[in-house]
Amino acid sequence: MNRTGVLSVIGAWPAVVGLRRAGAAMLERHGHRLGLWLALGAAFGFSFKAIFVKLAYAVPQAVPVDAVTLLSLRMVFALPVFLWVGFQSSRAAPPLSRRDWLLLTALGLLGYYGASILDFVGLRYITAGLERLILFTYPTLTVMIGVLFMGKKLSRREVAALLLSYAGIGLAFAHDLEFAGETRVVLIGAAFVFASSLSYAFYLAGSAPMIQRLGAARFTALAMLVSTAATQLHFFATQPLTALVQPLPVYFYGAAMAPFSTVLPVFMQSAAIRRIGSARAVLVGTIGPMLTIFFGWWLLSEPISLAQIAGAGLVLIGVLLVSRR
Repeated sequence: MNRTGVLSVIGAWPAVVGLRRAGAAMLERHGHRLGLWLALGAAFGFSFKAIFVKLAYAVPQAVPVDAVTLLSLRMVFALPVFLWVGFQSSRAAPPLSRRDWLLLTALGLLGYYGASILDFVGLRYITAGLERLILFTYPTLTVMIGVLFMGKKLSRREVAALLLSYAGIGLAFAHDLEFAGETRVVLIGAAFVFASSLSYAFYLAGSAPMIQRLGAARFTALAMLVSTAATQLHFFATQPLTALVQPLPVYFYGAAMAPFSTVLPVFMQSAAIRRIGSARAVLVGTIGPMLTIFFGWWLLSEPISLAQIAGAGLVLIGVLLVSRR
């Protein structure tokens, strides 16, 4: 190449670098936007879970289905998907270390076993709407776990979004205690659901680095397999086999929870965490209680008020705030 050609290449290099940077920035923005949509989709699926549970509890029969049996049905129906994804995602991947398996086991027990069984028990005592209010303390708990134990820092925007979202949730559910029944019953249910929220917060805080290392699909499938095994052991240790004999609607709600409130939202949540981080993913997910308010009113005849609508507005503002770059 002659001198003129060399000079031409050198002169064009800044433009090439600029194009590469612009392309990288575009991909980053696209990944961020996709992460937000995945987090919203996960919130939609998870918000309907309480509706399925309450509908299953309301199926007429001599003894209503118990929380352990219903959770067992949910996980069994979802098991084939997690087995397939776990096998496919692990075929060409390096083997897991003993530390990886220990962390996976701990997170599987905390997440969709521990958090789920506590939540299902709590839903026997309180409304789906109130359950969402208490359960959605987990974004605050997840963020605080990250700050206290993982050296993370909160941005002003995340703090503002957090305050707006939880002010909205508190306003939306302020009147629910008037319709929830006896105070003692409410406290029992609230205690179970708050314990569920704390368990899920530790799961989310610990899952982010594991997702980065193993990938969203592999981590989620393996963690869910741990949760499924724990759920089935719990069932066989505490329930007779006759507990599996249920009316057809109970099987229907258990089967519906598998794809719509387990498989799809679980993978969407993990993929969202990988793209936008656990703190931002759970903050976007605070729209979930507002969805549960609507579905509870529509399908369960739970009361709705202007306070709930105003609270929904605050939550949406918080979600929009945290979704901006």
